[in-house]
Amino acid sequence: MGRIKTALIKRVAIKTYKDHGDRFGEDFEGNKKIASEFVDFPSKKLRNVIAGYITRMVEQHKKEK
Repeated sequence: MGRIKTALIKRVAIKTYKDHGDRFGEDFEGNKKIASEFVDFPSKKLRNVIAGYITRMVEQHKKEK
C-alpha cells in the first residue's frame, strides 16, 4: 500500500496528463523531465510525486487497453 495523494497533486497530474498525455510514458525519469516543462513546481519533492502519479496513470491506461 502506498501513500494517499492530496487533491492538489491529483488535480495537477490529471490536468497535465489530459493536456499532454501523448508525451508521457512508463519511465519515471522521463516523465519527471516532461512534467517540469509544463508545470512550474515550487519543490523537487512535489515534482517527483506528480511525475510518479502520472507514471502510474500511464501504466493503468495501458492495462485497460
